[in-house]
Amino acid sequence: MKTKLLTLLSSIVIFTSNAQTFTNTTGGSITDDNVYNNYPIPVSGLPTAINTSTFGIESITINVLHTNDVDLRMKLQSPAGSIYILTSFAGGTGDNYTNTVFNDSAATSISSGTAPFTGVFKPTEALASFNNGQNPNGTWNLMIRDQTVTEVGNVISWSIKFSNTPAGYINFSSSNLPIVFINTGGVAIPSEPKIDATMGIIYNGIGVRNYLTDPFNNYNNKIGIELRGSSSASFPQKSYGFESRDVNGTQKDTMILGMPAEHDWILYAPYDDKTCMRNVLSYDIANKTGHYASRTQFCELMIDGQYMGIYVMMEKIKRDANRLSIAKLLPTDITGDDLTGGYIIKVDRDNGAGSFWTSSYPSASGSPINFVHEYPANGTIVPQQRAYIQSYMDTVENVLNSPTFADPINGYRKYIGVNSFIDYFILNEVSKNVDGYRLSAFLFKDKQSNGGKIKAGPAWDYNLAWWNADYCAGSDTTGWAYDFSSVCGTDTWQVPFWWGKLLQDPSYTAQLRCRWDELRLTTLSIPVLNNYVDSIATYLNESKTRHFTAWPILGVYTWPNPSPIPSDYSGEITALKTWINDRIIWMDSNIPGVCNVGINEAVLNQSNIYIYPNPSSNLFHVQFYLAHSESLKILVLDLLGKVVKTIDQTSFFSGENNIEINFEDSNLKNGMYILNIQSSRGQVSKKISIIR
Repeated sequence: MKTKLLTLLSSIVIFTSNAQTFTNTTGGSITDDNVYNNYPIPVSGLPTAINTSTFGIESITINVLHTNDVDLRMKLQSPAGSIYILTSFAGGTGDNYTNTVFNDSAATSISSGTAPFTGVFKPTEALASFNNGQNPNGTWNLMIRDQTVTEVGNVISWSIKFSNTPAGYINFSSSNLPIVFINTGGVAIPSEPKIDATMGIIYNGIGVRNYLTDPFNNYNNKIGIELRGSSSASFPQKSYGFESRDVNGTQKDTMILGMPAEHDWILYAPYDDKTCMRNVLSYDIANKTGHYASRTQFCELMIDGQYMGIYVMMEKIKRDANRLSIAKLLPTDITGDDLTGGYIIKVDRDNGAGSFWTSSYPSASGSPINFVHEYPANGTIVPQQRAYIQSYMDTVENVLNSPTFADPINGYRKYIGVNSFIDYFILNEVSKNVDGYRLSAFLFKDKQSNGGKIKAGPAWDYNLAWWNADYCAGSDTTGWAYDFSSVCGTDTWQVPFWWGKLLQDPSYTAQLRCRWDELRLTTLSIPVLNNYVDSIATYLNESKTRHFTAWPILGVYTWPNPSPIPSDYSGEITALKTWINDRIIWMDSNIPGVCNVGINEAVLNQSNIYIYPNPSSNLFHVQFYLAHSESLKILVLDLLGKVVKTIDQTSFFSGENNIEINFEDSNLKNGMYILNIQSSRGQVSKKISIIR
């Protein structure tokens, strides 16, 4: 009773005509045991809901004594249990928070401020998230955790201000994206193991609006959920891994948001990627170039009633008929063809004893290269399987390191899927992936009876690619990602030697150049990439407003964003497209090799002509590449071979050509037609569909 009385006496309530401020002047020490300490303020006499723009939380003010502010994380907890981060490990070795005011409308983020943070700052997570209709009456807690055991500190005072000019209200009642609800019963989600929870998804179909009041119609069952991520684990917006379960809590393969049934899933948080699309863009390119990469679906997430922002629901990389379709390895598969596949490994950080082995070939800087067992994983892989995949990779590396590595019969082509390595190289280089080849760099191998060569992929982890890393030349449009050691030779994690060695083989670089020229006409055409980026930006146009209200980081540095940092979302999209354009132009001039087939011949190949949109009602764009200027005849024919349109242009220049075919003035009926391109050496035809 005495404790409660002291707490009540320590709370000073200031009433004005338009504001009510509640203050804790008792404070208390901050323990250095990496555990959250609570500093409470009882609040009473307020309206029972802070859910409009007329009354709610306006600001938080703190006074804290502490050395090395970077060791502190501070959160605010409402009586209803909502928790949002005020500041997270900011301030470096500076000391104290002195008259620090958190207000969503501040011009400067707390992460950009300098200790002792005197003034007004934007919090890490928006105070607006509290103004969601909850009852403000009850005990509010300032929660502070000191992650280091060498410093001491004290809370001198803190206050919470409610007013008629509250932090912006996140008006979330419906979305054009699927809405995912997770209920943990208020239990904090740990790094591991997975905890029990329930999940419901509202998704009414493409182009149909989803309302919070709609029933769960895409998923409504139990899940097991945990935090996931390495460097991203420190971000305020967390990523999660979960498994779908049945009513009894047993793993159950389930179709989610139209993706094939499985039980392992990821909810990826694009916190450090302010476009929210870099992973999605990368996996889309991988899929369009003929390789499996995780399917994705944007959504908005609620956890225990709290709005968490835009997320990407995606498939976890798994051996599965609908994911990475390679052979299943049983513990009894220890001899013959059964032993030879399938395996999934990755170049990555070691994952604990027994989970990896170290290559016999360290990086150029002397750092070890680790191969991590992904499938079968440590704990299920048997000794014979460990020995086999390690021996196979030893052979691959020994051959690549030999003077005869390029021998067409017994060289590297005998052991690796060259096409997969080329496409993996192109994706990592066009995106200038600073983590490419050296972290989360997957490889897989099927049985010998199914080809049996080691292949590169699936593509994974591109949140720091596409101009989103301010270190190790990650933001430069020039230079090669595979040549990481030349710009970051002291980094612990380095690139295996094979990527540079393969480029010493003229036949490999010729194949690389041909593939680059081919993709530049289609998937990696600048207009195609721009259109894709714009389409995603349009799709996220509504939800991004809520997302960046909850996470007020637009125009704010979040590790490791390069400069200059755009001030708004449209600026982020423009900057991304500008970087893509400049990067591709540089690669056009610098990618090694000479395409032996020749681009002139390549134009007479269906895969090298790109038509979009197709189908169309009237206007088609036809894109192709020529190494030299050339005369072409372009016709449109019906299915009986009758010419229905002739393109007037006949002379085309070297480089990328893009022409328009307009049927607006024609009386052609809906249906299929043939686009025919003729040169002096032959012709090629592509189907087009007119739908009005």
